[in-house]
Amino acid sequence: MSPAHRRQRQVRHRPSRAVYRRRQLLSVASIFTVLALVYLLLSSGTSKPAATTTSTSRTTTTTTTAPTTTTTDPGLLPQTSTEPPSDDASLLVRFAPLFSAIQSDSQTLAQTVFFPESAYLQMKTGVLPNPTSDYQGRLVAFYNLDLAAYQRQLGTMPNSAQLTAMNADPNYATWIPPGTCENKIGYWHLPGVRMVYSLNGTVNSFAIASLISWRGVWYVVHLGPNPRPSNNGTVDQPATGPGVPGPPGGC
Repeated sequence: MSPAHRRQRQVRHRPSRAVYRRRQLLSVASIFTVLALVYLLLSSGTSKPAATTTSTSRTTTTTTTAPTTTTTDPGLLPQTSTEPPSDDASLLVRFAPLFSAIQSDSQTLAQTVFFPESAYLQMKTGVLPNPTSDYQGRLVAFYNLDLAAYQRQLGTMPNSAQLTAMNADPNYATWIPPGTCENKIGYWHLPGVRMVYSLNGTVNSFAIASLISWRGVWYVVHLGPNPRPSNNGTVDQPATGPGVPGPPGGC
């Protein structure tokens, strides 16, 4: 091929300046288009919803109930036929306050184990003309006189005495039916329960003349003997040593 033909061929296949510029513009536009698509993809793919924190609070309602204290007088309740325990251990727990009352001559403490007036009224109303007067003027009056007499029995230092035992004969416990001994309500009766105590190394004892029941609990009704030779405080059956429970009988 001659040089002239080569020059003609090169001139024929070389693009014009306008074509070259158009190709450059298309290339740039393509690049921008690709970049725009990439940006849109990245924006839509990486966007996340804002984090949401949910706080759940639980309401706690505290109800405070005040404790109920019942101080119902047992003497206002009906009698039962339940027999109270007559073993020595149970009697020791029940009447330890009585021995403390004897030591201190405390009528208030002694009254906690004395037969309730309200129960006595249930038993005697309609039988005695004035059961309230009989309760206060006879039973309680003798009880207080006896309390002082029993304290004197402990000597000049009554607080030095120690209650060591309560002795009773459970076979002497007897159900007293209604209509007996001027009572319209029945009850259990236990006579001659011994309070055994130690004083200055010596064992001594005296008796509770009569216990009677109300709703399965023993109460003192006569601390000293009933009847008694005179209207004075009287210690029932004082003895050196534990003594002997009883005698049986009475109501």
